Amino acid sequence: MAKLKLLDNTKIIKDNIEEIMADRFGRYSKYIIQERALPDARDGLKPVQRRILYAMYHEGNLADKGYRKSAKTVGIVIGNYHPHGDTSVYEAMVRMSQSWKMNVPLVTMHGNNGSIDDDPAAAMRYTEARLAKVSQTMLEEIKEDTVSYAPNFDDTELEPTVLAAKFPLLLVNGATGIAAGYATNIPPHNFEEVINATIYRLTNPTCSDDDILDIIKGPDFPTSAIVQGEKEIQKALKTGRGRVLIKSKVDIIENKSINQIIVTEIPYETIKVNIVKKIIDLSLSKKIDGITEVRDESDRNGLKIVIDVKKDADAQNILNFLYKNTELQTYYNYNMVAIVNKRPQVLSVVELLDAFIEFRCEVVLKRSVYNYNLKEARCHILEGLIRAVSILDEIITLIRSSNNKSESKQKIIDAFDFSELQAEAIVTLQLYRLSNTDIKSLREEFAKLVNEMAELKAIIDSKSVLVNTIIKELRVLLNSFDYKRRTRIEKDVEEIVVDKLSMVSDEDFMVTISEDAYIKKVGLRSYNAVSNQMTGLKDNDKLVAYKEVNNKDYLVIILNSGKHVTMPVYELNEFKWKDLGSHLSSYMKVDPSEKVVSIFNIKSFDTCAYIVSATKSGYIKKTAIKDTEVNRSNKTYLLHKLKKGDELIYAQVFYQFEEVLMATKIGFALRYPIKQIPLTNAKGQGVKAIKLDKDDEIVSLTRISENESDYLLVFTNEMLTKRIKLADIKIGKRGNKGELLAKKVKSKPNFINYIRACNLYQELVLISKDESIISIKDIAIMNKQSTYSNNLKLDSSYYLLRELEGVLIKDLIEEDEDNSAEAHEDFDALKLF
Repeated sequence: MAKLKLLDNTKIIKDNIEEIMADRFGRYSKYIIQERALPDARDGLKPVQRRILYAMYHEGNLADKGYRKSAKTVGIVIGNYHPHGDTSVYEAMVRMSQSWKMNVPLVTMHGNNGSIDDDPAAAMRYTEARLAKVSQTMLEEIKEDTVSYAPNFDDTELEPTVLAAKFPLLLVNGATGIAAGYATNIPPHNFEEVINATIYRLTNPTCSDDDILDIIKGPDFPTSAIVQGEKEIQKALKTGRGRVLIKSKVDIIENKSINQIIVTEIPYETIKVNIVKKIIDLSLSKKIDGITEVRDESDRNGLKIVIDVKKDADAQNILNFLYKNTELQTYYNYNMVAIVNKRPQVLSVVELLDAFIEFRCEVVLKRSVYNYNLKEARCHILEGLIRAVSILDEIITLIRSSNNKSESKQKIIDAFDFSELQAEAIVTLQLYRLSNTDIKSLREEFAKLVNEMAELKAIIDSKSVLVNTIIKELRVLLNSFDYKRRTRIEKDVEEIVVDKLSMVSDEDFMVTISEDAYIKKVGLRSYNAVSNQMTGLKDNDKLVAYKEVNNKDYLVIILNSGKHVTMPVYELNEFKWKDLGSHLSSYMKVDPSEKVVSIFNIKSFDTCAYIVSATKSGYIKKTAIKDTEVNRSNKTYLLHKLKKGDELIYAQVFYQFEEVLMATKIGFALRYPIKQIPLTNAKGQGVKAIKLDKDDEIVSLTRISENESDYLLVFTNEMLTKRIKLADIKIGKRGNKGELLAKKVKSKPNFINYIRACNLYQELVLISKDESIISIKDIAIMNKQSTYSNNLKLDSSYYLLRELEGVLIKDLIEEDEDNSAEAHEDFDALKLF
């Protein structure tokens, strides 16, 4: 049996786990922030980008040389400098070559380097790359002791910690990245504007932010497009944080048979194919009507999306809808975070310019010192050579008398007081250099070096000369590269107004809703094919109502929680007749326990109509239909405030001068005009509807309308029925107890479940395993003193289909006389507020 190996206790760390985790995560976060995700404010590069460019430069993969396989560069980068996956390195390399991602591409690539459709680049073994001319300018000075070097990951080589950028690359190309606790999102800006702003800042170091913003107008995206909102742009540039609106460049072309919406520029970082797909999806799902075809006609000459629109459709309104619902219009969030002195900071445009200027001054100063020292050393050697020519015979004699090179050098140093470097140059001098021509060239070289040293000395000693040198070099860059502004800046944000209904197809659908809040709309062709079959329902669910409605109508759905939902029909998902449909929770936040009690079909909210709702505990409330009109269809709104433990049992649409009749569980009914119910807002809980016994509750209510209602139908929990003449039910006063609708039977009591006022010409739909329609005439007429009838032979498996009532458009004839809070003793005016 193998023995267990004991742990070496000296290697066990005894410390607080929180402190250990905090220390380790702190180290990890620092690495992610400084070495991976965030760019350096000086050269505008992330470490992986810097290493790719340096590897290409170090290997001679230059702009004026031939292309090399990308795989070779990637291998060098991960083998020598960046110990990460080859895929991530290649993706970074590809991004630096993409003209739709970078204002100034840093790598030139042959082969497939992806597309604006987010197509991936070809594998690295197929593509070739080399440094771009502009990035080569960032590497030309690194050998002149301008930047610091650090050991690579395995200490076998040195690599630069920053590149000697000649212009503010971070502003020109922008950056994006996510680190631990930090993120950066810097948009690209125009090359010429950034350099001109840098020159202005160099010549006017105390200038204001506004002075710089007069030069840098705003972001300049490689995909062009339009940026709106001057104030927000200025805020972003001044603070480093902000949100700007980007819109596609679109033209509307009117033709004889159709109109066309033509998109030629899209927002930065959007994917063209996704925009096209979204527009097609909106058209196919009938959320927008009027589009006949969408085509991507982009080619090597430029981007072009063509949307064909019906001649009679409002093309501008369709375009506004597309702006709202696709990436034809997006927002860009400024979050200008960069590494400054090894720490992440949020920087304004001026602060970014200052960080670059400080770094550039340091680079030019170091370069000048380095070159001055080189020239000084060369001058020292030239002095020795020129002097040696005048005493050449003596020097030759000393050399011929010496045994070797070192002895020759030493004799020359001792005899003529030359330095070690001068003596080395003399003894290695080739004889042909002793001609008069070469001696003259030595003197000319010496004079030239002296002049150059004087210029370098001026740069080293004078800050103004240093600044002027940087300005000259920036102007050379301006003349060498031509990058005109592509993005148009517009002062104001254009308000997008969409008339949704004008874009919705004018067609009819069958809408169904169940008690458990499953809703669907069904095309009439699908419905007519199987209209003799029962619609799809979940087990133990009940169908509340179904009705043919127009796609431009609205549905107001009342829930037992006292909330209501107002939804346009065109926003409903389309299903087949036998499907369950979608639960309301797929459109908005709804509790699964909430039940649907009523639903109304509305064509216009501008009507003198009311929703009268009643609660189980005896409260009633009247709400104007116009109060159910909402701006957002993806949330619920309060219709009837409920007391704790109470529940909304039913709601129905009423009009002026109509009466309400409600029934209680044990059989009482009360009838009175709706003018006795005060009009209240959503925060009210209503007023007392009827006086209830201790164990009683309201179960149903119905509307009594003149010339439309002759009878009251009563259904019990056992599906026993009776029909009562409405004339036999007295009109009372709200809050009274009412009168019994049937004789009480103590041995086998029946409880009222549902009531409905109707006339002889109406029909009822009963639901069980299938649908069955009964005539009002089939229900026995009985007086209030009698019990209930079972002549229909129904059982508890049946339930009565409620109405999906259409709201009529009616004008206000005259105001209710008692429609005020003071007219009702039990009305709490404070509950309105």
